[in-house]
Amino acid sequence: MTIRGQYFKISQVICLLLYYGIARWLPQSGHFFNFGGWCRRVICRGIFKKCGKSINVERLAFFGKGIDIEIGDYSGIGINANIPGDTIIGNYVMMGPNCIIFPHNHDFSDLEKPMMLQGNTEKVRTVIGNDVWIGQNVMMTPGRHIADHSVIGAGCVLTKDFPEYSVIGGNPSQLLKSRKIQLG
Repeated sequence: MTIRGQYFKISQVICLLLYYGIARWLPQSGHFFNFGGWCRRVICRGIFKKCGKSINVERLAFFGKGIDIEIGDYSGIGINANIPGDTIIGNYVMMGPNCIIFPHNHDFSDLEKPMMLQGNTEKVRTVIGNDVWIGQNVMMTPGRHIADHSVIGAGCVLTKDFPEYSVIGGNPSQLLKSRKIQLG
């Protein structure tokens, strides 16, 4: 490992300590001259693999180590969101509060062994496309690919993938309509 590589790892650790120790708890963006939003943005630039222009990471967001997160221009991670550290978020993504993206599930394939002893399935990356609006309290099962220009309604449990321009809601998730097709 080169000296530069060691420095990068040390700087990530310092940024993670600053984020989880201080910045995560600062007021939400837009309050107190946006100091909390600014701090989180600066610190996350030192953590994330890719960080676009004018991103917003809201207070109480949890992303593990976050070293493989990619977030595009003008996108945000919502208040109290819980996302895996290898999620890809496109450009112009809005995420409401309390969104949860699961990285893996419990394994239950062996009928002879208690589920508690089977461990977890393999981690699967979630990819969120461009121009996506994710409402409040959305939960996503592992490995979802949210297509460009989609809307995920508040409280949705996203269990499968849908095409571009989809408006999705419900538990389990279902296609409510396409944004491209004007009905009625």
